[in-house]
Amino acid sequence: MDRVFIGCGAGFAGDRFDAAVPVVRTLARRDGARFLVYEVLAERTLAIAQKLRRENPDAGFSPFLDLYLPLVLRECVQHDIRIVTNMGAANPLGAARRVQALAHELGIAGLRVAALTGDNLLDTMSAEEVREQPLIEGLALGDRTIIAANAYLGADCVAQALSTHAHVVLVGRTTDAALSLGPLLHVHGWQPQQLELLAQGTACGHLLECGAQLTGAYFADPGYKDVPDLAHVGFPIAEVDADGGLVVTKADGTGGRVNRASVVEQLLYEVHDPFHYITPDVVLDMGGIDVEEIGADRVRVSGARGKPAPATLKATVSVDAGWLGEGEISYAGPNALARAELAAHAVRERCRSIGVQETVRVEVLGTFALFDADDGTRRARVHAAPDGEYRVRAAVRSRDRATAQRVSDEVLSLYCSGPAGGAGVRQQVTPQIGTASVLVDRRRVQPRVTLVEHR
Repeated sequence: MDRVFIGCGAGFAGDRFDAAVPVVRTLARRDGARFLVYEVLAERTLAIAQKLRRENPDAGFSPFLDLYLPLVLRECVQHDIRIVTNMGAANPLGAARRVQALAHELGIAGLRVAALTGDNLLDTMSAEEVREQPLIEGLALGDRTIIAANAYLGADCVAQALSTHAHVVLVGRTTDAALSLGPLLHVHGWQPQQLELLAQGTACGHLLECGAQLTGAYFADPGYKDVPDLAHVGFPIAEVDADGGLVVTKADGTGGRVNRASVVEQLLYEVHDPFHYITPDVVLDMGGIDVEEIGADRVRVSGARGKPAPATLKATVSVDAGWLGEGEISYAGPNALARAELAAHAVRERCRSIGVQETVRVEVLGTFALFDADDGTRRARVHAAPDGEYRVRAAVRSRDRATAQRVSDEVLSLYCSGPAGGAGVRQQVTPQIGTASVLVDRRRVQPRVTLVEHR
């Protein structure tokens, strides 16, 4: 087969659940190897999953698996569209067992499901060994409790899982691009020394990884970048030839837009250095990439260059970062701005008087507060309407839950101990996870593929 079709079903955990349906129906009409990828795993998402698995060994995979896959699993099997997803999170084996159970419930017989494991460093390294790895960004680990440590696996492992003829491949922590590059390695047989091909495949995966960001969502800015029918935005599909030829488009009959600007924006998304984008498979150089509109909602991407893969793998270490306490209250109507600012002042003073040592961020939403410093210093001068509607928010991060709760409660007290007309208080105190990135010798990471049968 000379052409591979890869559709995206989700770009983050909780992305639109039914978005993959038109993608699958479009793929079913294409002639070639076809894959559906779901990318749902952020660093903190994985850390939360690790905590859940500690509490229950059968848990730890994406809770959204039951919302995404039943909508498309039968049709994918019918049309030989293979699913690759990181919904495995902290427990790919558990996710694979759940997929088999779903298949049984749907009356799908003979489903082959593969789980890719090996990214969890705590399975092979002690917490102290993890602390000794070179830190490249994020929190200093110090004595913080390590919740999770996961290395980013590459596309070669995904290709290995696909070689088992699995209909569904569940992975934990891989690079987002590996979900798409893996199928390309599997079908086209690209080799590690074919750096330009690996670079084109990595560019493909990077374009698809955030779902509708490529097809007009998040890109849309009315009057500047207009996007038709955003409510029914189509998710992206890539067409990739054996020689690295890459065209991106979207599901048939859907809203949204694929043009040069939307593609360029997504190419640069979360990229610190476009000339040196490091992955486990190849170092992608985007400097020579050409982006060309070749038809309605069809864009050709060419010219990616590759440099050899690094000797180390990046790993995300997630640690206990204490608690976040928040409280919000609204003020509206005549003189609302003055009342909201008085409430904010009262909360600041109260936090000082009760001895809160941590920085408490108190802001008046609706006054460009996003641009304020945590200490309340205004970074943007605006002329807010005195009679508008405003929401006061107070928040604190603390290693102590009681402190987080006290700050949240100070907002609650504004009902009767604050200015007139306060309403709609909401409070929450939530555990926080901090992250750091370290480098680990890739020889210490041992991926493993396991076929999981229905039981």
